[in-house]
Amino acid sequence: MRARSFAAAAALALAAAAGGALTATPALAKTFKFANQGDALSMDPHSLNESLQLNFTFNIYEPLVGRGKKLELVPALATDWKQTAPTVWRFNLRKGVQFHDGTPFTADDVIFSYQRAKADGSDVKTYVGAIKDIVKVNDHAIDVITNEPFPILPDVITNWAIMSKKWCEENRATVPVDRRKGVENAASFRANGTGPFRLRSREPAVRTTLVRNLNYWDKSIETNIDEAIFTPIANASTRVAALLSGEIDMMEPVPVQDVARISANPGLKVLQGPELRTIFLGMDQGRPELQFSNVKGKNPFKDKRVRQAFYQAIDINAIQKAVMRGAATPTGLMIAPGIKGFPADLNTRLPFEPAAAQKLLAEAGYPQGFEVGMNCPNDRYVNDEEICKAVAAMLAKVGVKVNLTAESKATYFPKILRRDTSFYLLGWTPGSYDSHNPLFALMSTPGAGGQGQFNLGSYSNPKVDELTKAIAVETDPKKRNEMIREAMKIHQDDIGHIPLHQQALAWAMKKNVETVQLADNYMFLKWTVVK
Repeated sequence: MRARSFAAAAALALAAAAGGALTATPALAKTFKFANQGDALSMDPHSLNESLQLNFTFNIYEPLVGRGKKLELVPALATDWKQTAPTVWRFNLRKGVQFHDGTPFTADDVIFSYQRAKADGSDVKTYVGAIKDIVKVNDHAIDVITNEPFPILPDVITNWAIMSKKWCEENRATVPVDRRKGVENAASFRANGTGPFRLRSREPAVRTTLVRNLNYWDKSIETNIDEAIFTPIANASTRVAALLSGEIDMMEPVPVQDVARISANPGLKVLQGPELRTIFLGMDQGRPELQFSNVKGKNPFKDKRVRQAFYQAIDINAIQKAVMRGAATPTGLMIAPGIKGFPADLNTRLPFEPAAAQKLLAEAGYPQGFEVGMNCPNDRYVNDEEICKAVAAMLAKVGVKVNLTAESKATYFPKILRRDTSFYLLGWTPGSYDSHNPLFALMSTPGAGGQGQFNLGSYSNPKVDELTKAIAVETDPKKRNEMIREAMKIHQDDIGHIPLHQQALAWAMKKNVETVQLADNYMFLKWTVVK
C-alpha cells in the first residue's frame, strides 16, 4: 500500500472492475445526478464505517443479508439462514451470482471477506466481532460459528459487504486500508462487487460515476437509471443552487433554512422524515493528561463532575430552535426511539443550568475553567459545524475555552479514529437497529473483535461490559430489555458521552424523481426512478 498520492495518480482511471468490459450507456439512457455535502472517501466497503461511505458502496457491493424498504431483513447474497445449533448459523448462498468482472460468487468469497473485515485496518470489525469462524459446507453454503450464542447475527451483518477473493488477491487489496494512517490501495478507487451498479470512474472529491450492472442477479429491481453521477458539493448554498438550476436531480442534506424555499418551487420536492441517528459529544477519558489543553498533567474529563458540567452548560433547546430550526428532537440517550430495546423512561436530559455547571467545575478544581480542543466535521451531517460552534459558545459562558477545529471528514475521521482528540462530535445509527450495537461499539471498553472500536474517548465501566456481553446471548426479550435498560442507565449516570439529539432527514429532488427514504439515511439507486 502507498500513501494518498496513489489514489490521486489514478483518480481518472476507468474500468474500476478490473478485467471486465464496461457496459456502454445507451443513447437514451436515464442519467441521474445527485450530490451530497461530502464525498464517499473510499470505494473500499471495509475501510470506513460511515453512513455515506457504506450507502454509496452498497450500490456496488452487497451483504449476505440486506434490508427492505421498511428496514426489515431480506435475502441478499444469502437466500436463507437458520440457527442449527446455539453457536452455529447455516447460510445458503445465492447461486448464479457474478462479480462485475465475471468471476462467480462462492463461499470462498464470504470466508475471505470475513478475514478481511476483521483484519488490521478494517473499520467494520464490529459487524463480525461475534463470529469465531466460518466453515465452508460447499460452494453455496456456509456455517457461521459465533463465539457464544448470538441471536441477532443476521441483523448485525447487514452492513458487512462481500468482496471478491480473486480480485482482491490479483489487485493486492487483501486487507482494507487504514484510514487512521491515510494510506490507500487498489480497492480505494476501484471496485468489483455483485451489486446493481458498477463503478465506471472515480475522481476523489470531484465526481464518481456508476453504471448499471446488466448482469445483476435480481431482475426485479425498480430503477431505470443507466448512469448515476455523484458529486460532492460542500457549500450548502452552491448545492441548493445546483438543484434549483437543474444541474443535479437530487441533493442531501437540505439546509434547514432552505426547506421552505425548495418546497415552494413547482418543479422540486423535499422528502422529510425522522432519522435513527443520534448526535452526541465524546470526551477523552482514557489518557492521564488531556491533549490540546492548558491543564498540564491532568485530564479533567476523568472527573464525572467535569463531564456533567459540560452537559449542563449546553442549552439543547436553543440548539434545536436556533441551529436546527426545529428539525431535531433532543435526547437523553445514545439511541433513538425505534431502536430495539429503547428504554423510553430514561429518555430525560439533565437540566440546562450554567450556574450548576460552574459550581461543578469549581468543585472539581477548575474554578476558572480550562482550555480544550474540539474536533468537528463540516461536511458530514447538516449543521454539524454550527452545533459545535454553539456548544463552544455555551461552554465559554461557564469558563471553558474551546478551540474548535472544524474540518472535512477526509481528515477528521483519520484523526478521531486514532483517538487523536480530546472532545469531539459524532453521530451514530445502530447498523443492526438493536441496542446491542451502540453498547458494543460506542460504550464498551475498547478491546478485541471490534469491542469499543468507536468508543473514541475510552469510556470504561466493567458493569456495562458485563451487561453488553450478556445482552448479546440473551434470547428472552424481557430479560434482554431489562439488561439494556440497566446498561444504558449506568452509562447515563456516568455521563460516558453527552447525547444531543436525533435530527430530521431532508432530501430534495426534482418532482420526476421517485426514491425510498429510509430512517437510516440510506438512499439506494435500485429503488430510484427518473420518470
